[in-house]
Amino acid sequence: MKILIVGAGQVGYFLCERLAAENHEVTLVDSNEDQLLRARDRLNLLGILGNGASAESLEQAGIKTTDIFIAVTDLDEVNILACLIAREYHVKTLVARVKSIEYSSHGAILSKEKLGISLLINPEDAVADEIAKIACRHGAFDVAEFVDGQIQFLGYRINEDSPLCDLTLKELGDIRGMYRFVIAAITRKGQTIIPRGDDIIYSGDSIFVFAHHKDLPAIQYLLKLEGVSHSRSQRAFILGGGRIGLRIAEQLEKQKFNTRLIDRDMKRCETLSAKLKNTLVIHAEGSDIHTLQDEGIEGADVFIAATENDESNILCSLLAKQHGAKRIMTLINQPELFSLASTLGIDVCVSPRIAAAGAILKYVRRGDIVSVATIEGSNSEILELEVKADCAIVNLPLKDLSFPRGAVIGAIVRGKEYEIPTGDSILTAGDRVVVFALPGAFAKVEGFFS
Repeated sequence: MKILIVGAGQVGYFLCERLAAENHEVTLVDSNEDQLLRARDRLNLLGILGNGASAESLEQAGIKTTDIFIAVTDLDEVNILACLIAREYHVKTLVARVKSIEYSSHGAILSKEKLGISLLINPEDAVADEIAKIACRHGAFDVAEFVDGQIQFLGYRINEDSPLCDLTLKELGDIRGMYRFVIAAITRKGQTIIPRGDDIIYSGDSIFVFAHHKDLPAIQYLLKLEGVSHSRSQRAFILGGGRIGLRIAEQLEKQKFNTRLIDRDMKRCETLSAKLKNTLVIHAEGSDIHTLQDEGIEGADVFIAATENDESNILCSLLAKQHGAKRIMTLINQPELFSLASTLGIDVCVSPRIAAAGAILKYVRRGDIVSVATIEGSNSEILELEVKADCAIVNLPLKDLSFPRGAVIGAIVRGKEYEIPTGDSILTAGDRVVVFALPGAFAKVEGFFS
């Protein structure tokens, strides 16, 4: 498939890296020569130096034969104009990254339908929704939902006190009994593996679990994660009252969190107070620990740092952790700070580039893929696919099929029923299947279900 990407920033580079690794024919256009050279040197793609909103540059990049066009520069107007030009060349799928609320808000004058653009993705909205979703999943540092929320993909960190520490997958299978889940992957020292029966879970590992949403309480019990009392609402602190912080607060209000939002700007605090119904807005610095203590930071269920400054987010997160917040979630924009933050004791790091890229990737897939989720710090992905009636694997047990190495089926959903698959499981037409796949297995998984 021929894919043309405009913008070699964080989101553009990430998309190029993923798509080029899957052997798509990727062309990247950017006016910044240094960024373009970096992508050219590291990735298997064609780089064109030029203006992405110029028909001349796009023709040089091969717009006439492009299947998918993605504009992800830092300027909304450039992305919109570039897509409009690509539309004139009859490109079927058009994707634009936008930050301005005028393009993406409900009832916007320039909606994606009026513009003829397949997807308008706002990274700030995407990352705010992801943070709110993870905040509602106690103990998890990563969450993705599939099959209309029925199947959950959750990441948990293993410490030396975890009941799973030093167990093999076979031993875990023998003792788990009523617990219906599958460990799809383990990350260890930057490497991601799909575990087999003899693989051991060590302290410091991160495990990724597939489970039905009904089975989450049992998994929490197995992992001995400290639960939240049902007699009170969860208490959350949000640092930063920008677009991201406001959207997180709105989401947590819907989940009945007892929420406090902190911002240093008095006028912004007044605006936030008018927009939020059940959130206490506090005018203070995030590092003003005395104010945080007065408001009950000790014992708070979650502290979310969501300002525009990565360093401030990390520092304030560590202060909140030191003063008794149970769980820390931090917004990190710079990739080089992402891995550092997680080593400092921050429970959850979330990246706008991954949230935006994850939303974009599902528009560039072939075959019967319904949705895609990405994992920060790993090239692995989770795919949701629908089994078609004419697929060669229908009505055959999985043990008789050559399922691709580097991938694992985590769950099968059939109507209102679901199962954690075994070798005897049989796929039927209409089934929704959720698969974890390492980079080299993407194309093979697509072929398996074709």
